[in-house]
Amino acid sequence: VPFALTHDAVTDIGDTASSSNGTEGWLGSLPNDYIIGNYIDSGLLLIFGGIPWQVYFQRVLSQRTAKRAQILSVMGGIGCLVMAIPAVLIGAIAKSTDWSKTDYEGPAPSSESDYKLALPLVMQYLTPTPVAVIGLGAVSAAVMSSADSSVLSSSSMFARNIYTPFRNAISECCGGGTASDREIVWVMRVSIFIVGALSCVMAIVVDSVYSLWFLCSDLVYVILFPQLLCVIYFPFTNSYGSILGYALGWIFRLSGGEPAFDLEPFIEYPWYDEEYELQQFPFKTMTMLISLVGI
Repeated sequence: VPFALTHDAVTDIGDTASSSNGTEGWLGSLPNDYIIGNYIDSGLLLIFGGIPWQVYFQRVLSQRTAKRAQILSVMGGIGCLVMAIPAVLIGAIAKSTDWSKTDYEGPAPSSESDYKLALPLVMQYLTPTPVAVIGLGAVSAAVMSSADSSVLSSSSMFARNIYTPFRNAISECCGGGTASDREIVWVMRVSIFIVGALSCVMAIVVDSVYSLWFLCSDLVYVILFPQLLCVIYFPFTNSYGSILGYALGWIFRLSGGEPAFDLEPFIEYPWYDEEYELQQFPFKTMTMLISLVGI
């Protein structure tokens, strides 16, 4: 960030924050008042949708004491806020750069579809080569770490929480032994290949990795967060309510549509934007609450 901020092609981000001379500032503006509902929805989604992740609970359960687990969680939340600052600064730098004064030969990234190019372009053309190599390598390592952790956790959850109970139930009905550790390990290995293949297909179909990650938090917030909340704080809930809440979460979430998969909305909630085909009503939070009530 310091190298990019002091580059000769970058205008002071304080001067480019607001719109001037017909050029929109990097702070941007809201197209209408109703879009605030969408921002609130997304904010709650990112906050509460980041809790019911196995990768998070792996870190929590690895702590020796509950106190250390609490400290880890609080410090992790603070760390997320702090680490969001460089991302904001890089976006502001990209918006404040005169790309004609750099070695970049393509058209200036100005449309919304070009926003995903901000990080690689800033690193490649506004920082020294060693810094760019280290920075892009760190980003790639972080992405791969998250990807393999997600694949492994998905496979292990399938093997332990779905295959093993189903296999043992069949054994009780038809006779035979329960699933052995060796068998479960092989199921995990096969599941890793299947999950990896499905992930590759999804990555090819969907244009934006950010959209995929946001969609994961979306589904976790709508479907899993109510389940976790009830397990911890509402002991009177049962499996039937869990299944009902799961079904309601899926139904109402899909009813709002999903741009990442070109899924048209079945229900146009209040303040629906016909021009951009955008739900401006916080229907994801509404869906989460419906799922919670259903459980």
